[in-house]
Amino acid sequence: MKRMILFLAVFISAAAAVMAAPMAPDPAKPQAATFAGGRFWSMQSAFEKVYGVITAVSGYTGGTTRNPNYGSYAAGGHVEAVQVTWDPSRVSYGELLDAYWRHTDPTDARGQFTDRGAQYRPIVFWQDDSERTAAEASKAALGKSRKFSAPIVTEIRKAEPFYAAENSQQEYATRNAAAYQAYLDNSGRTKLFARVWGPEALVDPAAPPAAAKGVWHKPSADQLMKMLSPMQFDVTQREGTEPPFQNEYDHNEREGIYVDIVSGEPLFSSTDKFDSGTGWPSFTRPLVPGNIVLHEDRTFGMVRIEVKSRYASSHLGHLFDDGPAPTGKRYCMDSASLRFVPVENLQKEGYGQYLKLFQKSAG
Repeated sequence: MKRMILFLAVFISAAAAVMAAPMAPDPAKPQAATFAGGRFWSMQSAFEKVYGVITAVSGYTGGTTRNPNYGSYAAGGHVEAVQVTWDPSRVSYGELLDAYWRHTDPTDARGQFTDRGAQYRPIVFWQDDSERTAAEASKAALGKSRKFSAPIVTEIRKAEPFYAAENSQQEYATRNAAAYQAYLDNSGRTKLFARVWGPEALVDPAAPPAAAKGVWHKPSADQLMKMLSPMQFDVTQREGTEPPFQNEYDHNEREGIYVDIVSGEPLFSSTDKFDSGTGWPSFTRPLVPGNIVLHEDRTFGMVRIEVKSRYASSHLGHLFDDGPAPTGKRYCMDSASLRFVPVENLQKEGYGQYLKLFQKSAG
């Protein structure tokens, strides 16, 4: 009897320990990470271009007050930060840390570049023990690399409530491109990054492995005139619209992905395509969210959301909120802005990482 009681006690204790242990993140689901490194404009701009990042949101964290805003966050002890949602099947947390180090001055605990004050100090906020261990190891490795002559002082702290910043503070670098580039250059960021990491550090880091040297390129205007048909040129370069129902991909039902006709950057997948009845190819979501840029379009007396590609800045179509589940979105695209790559050609054309999308349906 005593042996049975002892066995039950050990069993219950072990079960309780298992139930109390934190669950490991699901590697198939998007995960979140939070980073502070000066103006959140710069951090957001850097992270939203990293391959595998789904969203990068500017906000405030690390303070004692609730619901801070741009005018009050510093007084409440918060720092400017970005919360990054990322796809672990396309980018690792370690790679996010690498991107972070390359876009901050980790030796400055009193601010970042021309932005001075505790609200601009660099901090990596960890969500769980695995992130804490990875962040501490990455920081130690950076110190040993001697990339910087001064000590690495970036804080490694447990994540705290994150408050998204006002809409006026989101996507600042995209909405105010000229002003942001002037700020970036005059702040000393680009000078430091090029000196520490080399000129390649200034190249857009958003590249999938298949992109040449890490970047999808837009050909010159002369090349575009030669490589595109009149309709393709009008749609992608002049924001034109092709006729409904009379275009190449409206009724295309083959398996594969759709890439930018200009640059080749992957945009949509047949797995997310549906017949909207509008006469244009429609998708519930993008294949690579980081390759999609949204703009407000007020032409023709309407207010719509224009969809453009990130690298080539090609006009692709418009986004509407009348799509089917699970997203409720309809990315209504012009066939003339797209090139279809069938599943059997993905590996040959450098898009092999997307083959897994079709393995289940292929049996």
